Amino acid sequence: MNKTRLLLFPTCIISSFAFAQTTSVTVSGRITDKDKVALPYANIILKKEKDSAFVAGTITNEGGRFSLTGIKPDHYFLETSLAGYDKQVQPVFIGSLSEFLEIPIIELGSKREKETKIEEVTITASKKNEIDNKLDKKTYSVADNISQSGGSVLQSMQNLPGITVQDGKVQLRGNDKVTVLIDGKQTALTGFGSQTGLDNIPASAIDKIEIINNPSSKYDANGNAGIINIIMKKNKQNGWNGKAGFTMGLGSLWIRKENLPTIRPQYTLTPKINPSLSLNYRKNKVNIFLQADNLYTETLNKNEFVTRTYDDGTVINSQLKRNRNTNFFTTKAGIDWNIDSQNTLTISGMYGSEKIIDRGDQPFFNGDLSQRLRLWQFLEDELKTTVMGTASYQHKFKEAGHVLNVGFNYTFHREDEKYFYDNYLPSSTGTDAFKLLSDEQVYDFNVDYVKPLKYGRIETGIKLRNRSIPTNMNFIPGANSVLDVSAGGKADYKEFIPAVYGNYIFENEKWEAELGLRLEYVRIQYDVNPNHPTYKSDGYNYTQPFPNFRLAYKLDDHNKFSIFYNRRVDRPNEVDIRIFPKYDDAEIIKVGNPALRPQFTNSIEFGYKHNWDNGYLYSALYHRFANGTITRISSIVPNSTLIYAIFQNAGRSYNTGLETIWNQKVSDIYSFNINGNLYRNQINAFSVLNLYPEPNTFSADRQSAISGNLKMNNVFHFSKGLDAQFTMVYLAPDIIPQGRVKSRFSMDLGVKKSIQKGKGELFLNATDILNTMVMKKSIQGMGFAYTSNDYYETQVVRLGYSYKF
Repeated sequence: MNKTRLLLFPTCIISSFAFAQTTSVTVSGRITDKDKVALPYANIILKKEKDSAFVAGTITNEGGRFSLTGIKPDHYFLETSLAGYDKQVQPVFIGSLSEFLEIPIIELGSKREKETKIEEVTITASKKNEIDNKLDKKTYSVADNISQSGGSVLQSMQNLPGITVQDGKVQLRGNDKVTVLIDGKQTALTGFGSQTGLDNIPASAIDKIEIINNPSSKYDANGNAGIINIIMKKNKQNGWNGKAGFTMGLGSLWIRKENLPTIRPQYTLTPKINPSLSLNYRKNKVNIFLQADNLYTETLNKNEFVTRTYDDGTVINSQLKRNRNTNFFTTKAGIDWNIDSQNTLTISGMYGSEKIIDRGDQPFFNGDLSQRLRLWQFLEDELKTTVMGTASYQHKFKEAGHVLNVGFNYTFHREDEKYFYDNYLPSSTGTDAFKLLSDEQVYDFNVDYVKPLKYGRIETGIKLRNRSIPTNMNFIPGANSVLDVSAGGKADYKEFIPAVYGNYIFENEKWEAELGLRLEYVRIQYDVNPNHPTYKSDGYNYTQPFPNFRLAYKLDDHNKFSIFYNRRVDRPNEVDIRIFPKYDDAEIIKVGNPALRPQFTNSIEFGYKHNWDNGYLYSALYHRFANGTITRISSIVPNSTLIYAIFQNAGRSYNTGLETIWNQKVSDIYSFNINGNLYRNQINAFSVLNLYPEPNTFSADRQSAISGNLKMNNVFHFSKGLDAQFTMVYLAPDIIPQGRVKSRFSMDLGVKKSIQKGKGELFLNATDILNTMVMKKSIQGMGFAYTSNDYYETQVVRLGYSYKF
């Protein structure tokens, strides 16, 4: 009988709040007389509207231009005066959407002219870290996330508002289709937009993390859940300066559940070591920078206990245990050359080396554990090497914020993976192996142009990508082999994507708006081994528009309403269509699908924010619907106990949710943020044909789930440079097709102390301090049911020190 089951990624949603808030705006303009002749040495004074208090002042240069920096969003008067001319006074509103804004030319009339022209000017600013004052993103400082300092990028994200980590993948608003960028670019370190390697990249190399729930057209259209942009450290102070740090930690402090008999011990007291170094030298027109980090970890990566019960009464108990050693070294170096005040050239390079060794055991026993049916032991030896070179040029026009950026990026990424399997049966033993080699090359070219306007700005640009990934899988079967040797060989993935975009942003005292359009052409070709028993060469191409829209109305200084619309796409990753069976589980074989096609998603969001002096309340109702939903379908073919998990386009799906955020500063010592979500997911009925290892049809009725989660961050600022953070996370029970994920709860705690007159810093933190974060699932299949508890490593204690010089 054909037994099937469906796996859809479960969803979790949390909201976001901002850590330390900053405000920065540069206001610039030009002063002329009535004949358009520049007026040098004119006096410029900015005063507050409510009390005429002086805020900033300057004089124009020989070209009649002026610039005021560091201005906060508010209402002002701008006074312009020059001997022999009438003083002009203009009401000025500074908003929160643009970092730079150019005031239209101000014309001064001579003393003989009695008329003074008064015109209202609207100027926008950049107010970082505010929950919805920026149209497209929220920014978080990694250094402020005390309870997760010293680990990987993925670990540092776990306590950030707006992010949930489930099964090693990041989710935004109930979806793991997240595009991950580094310094605004898709790189091989994260699988060119996918989530590859996040659990190994050292957080010590990272300055900030940006969360972009509703990306504008200037971003690549991939990733319907949104974008996470990881910004690496880079200093620009004069002279020699830098920072050195060292972190050590221990995980798996004790055994939470004993191994099943006859397998090797699971990791305990796993060490974590993370040295880091940042150097910078700036003098005159040159800025040289270097960032180097190494993260070595031993981890109990997986420890899942499963009980399967079949309709005929058969019970099978198993455990999948994986001890992992990882060493990730990454370094970035480069030079900024300020050719003159308007032109800058930056050349930089990045090198990353990720070494992973997994030693795993998977025993299978009968119901009372009296008989071992099978033992599967494996060794994975994987080396990933990344080399990236970047050249970028920026031209600044005379108006502040009026810039042209041109960039070129080349990436080489090698994946060298070896697997060795020992298959112990009651009457025989066999050893299998395979080797995968993949050499990826990517060329990116982009041009971006930004021009400030009286009431906002225009952004436009082009992007061109050419990417190729040749792979070769060599299967080496042993006695009683379980490998499908005929499914090996060569495959070649080719990707060509040119795109053009335009984006207009507007703001005045009452309204904010953003309207953008990205036009993208995609051509994908996947050529496979012609002798493959199932799959043939395949590909697709499309030309699609991806619009985005946002409109907000400010009822008053304390209340704002907003609406978003966005259309995005999820293109299958090369790994998702890779034809080679992956044997990292003895009885669940993962295989790619070259026929997989993009998933197109439309989303809409309604938001409301109410703020007061020491806090705010934000709520958003959102709805997302997708065509060609990508999900992994697992099926059991006749005369086999093996499960084959294959990605498919399952049809139409929906995601609807409500998020609420309450951020409050209680005193100078204590502040908190509570954010929670309630959501519903639905996927319509569908039927698909799985081709591997032999054709079988899977059909599913409409599925739906209602769940939610709650997160609370508590921040304490004590005297003498002592800070603390305490975080609690609750994930409610969640329904998945044919089963349920049980509730989970964890608490993290961290403290840091500034020492050595602010140059040094000590921190101590502990994650999952009660050791309660266990992934528990139950599945009801056709003819069988199973329960699983994964006691993977979640509790880690870290101690770290850093010094600025």
